[in-house]
Amino acid sequence: MMLEDAINDFINYCSFEKGFTNRSIDSYKNDLKIYTEFLDSKGIRDVKSIDSNIIKEFVKNRTNYNSTTIAHNLTVVKNFHKYLEKSKIVDKDYSQYIDRPKLKKSLPKVMNDGDIDKLLDIEENSPLDIRNKAMLELMYGAGLRISELINLKLNDIDEFNAIIHVYGKGSKERVVPINEYCIDCLNKYLNVRSSIIKNNDCDFLFINNQGRQISRIGFFKVVKKLLKEKGLNTSCSPHTLRHSFATDLVNNGADLRIVQEMLGHSDISTTKIYTEINNQLTSREYDDYHPRSVE
Repeated sequence: MMLEDAINDFINYCSFEKGFTNRSIDSYKNDLKIYTEFLDSKGIRDVKSIDSNIIKEFVKNRTNYNSTTIAHNLTVVKNFHKYLEKSKIVDKDYSQYIDRPKLKKSLPKVMNDGDIDKLLDIEENSPLDIRNKAMLELMYGAGLRISELINLKLNDIDEFNAIIHVYGKGSKERVVPINEYCIDCLNKYLNVRSSIIKNNDCDFLFINNQGRQISRIGFFKVVKKLLKEKGLNTSCSPHTLRHSFATDLVNNGADLRIVQEMLGHSDISTTKIYTEINNQLTSREYDDYHPRSVE
C-alpha cells in the first residue's frame, strides 16, 4: 500500500474508531507529515519498504530536537506501524523494539491552599463573574481537563446524585463526584445563564458572552486575568488546578486507584507522579521546620 493511502486510513481509524479529539488528530497529522518528508527523502513510497533501520535513521535524524519532541514523534510513528500490522497491511511491526528516548522527569506545577483560595475568591458582581466562579470551582473540585470542562453539556450534571458525566480522552466516559459547594456555584450560574445565552440555542454548560460554547482560549484568558488581578503567579495555567486537585487528594490520604479513576488516567503510573509531589513537599516541610535540619 502507498504511504499516503496508509496514513489516510490510519487517521480515519484514529478519528472514527479510537475517537481522538480534533486537537490530537492535528498533532498526529503533523508528526506523520514529518515522517513522510523523511521517507520521501529516502525515496520510500510504499509502507512495505519500511524496516527497523529506516525508523532508527528517522529517530537519529531528529537528534537536534528535544527528547519530548522526539518521543512524541516516535510514539505516533510506532502507533502507525502497530496499526499497519494489526490491519494486515504489513506482516511485521518494525517499530516494536525501538525504544523511546528517556525523558527528563519534571513534576507538574501545583498551587498551595492559600493561593487556590485566593484565586477562587471571585466577587460575583455580574453573570460572567458567577460563570467564572462556577467554572473554576468545578475544574478544581472535580480535577477536570480544560477540554472536559468546556465540553460539558447541561445534561451531564446530575445534581441529585452529586456527580457529573465527563467525556475524556478517546471519548471515554467517567463519572466524577462533585461537592456541595460546586453544586451551589453551578446552581447560581444556571440561574443567570439565560441572561448570557440571549437568543442562541446552545446546550453546552459554559458559554461566552456571545451565548456560544466558551473556547479553550476564552477560558485560558479568564484564568490569566484572575491570576494577574489577584497578584498570583501568572505562569500557572488552568491545568494547574487539575494538578492541585490530584495533589490535595493524595496529600489527604486518598487511594491512588480512586484518584486515577477520577482523573481518567488509563495508566496508574501517570497518577503516581502526585505521590512524588507529596514526597517533595514533605521533604521541604522537614527542611523548613525540623530543628535538626541542615540550614
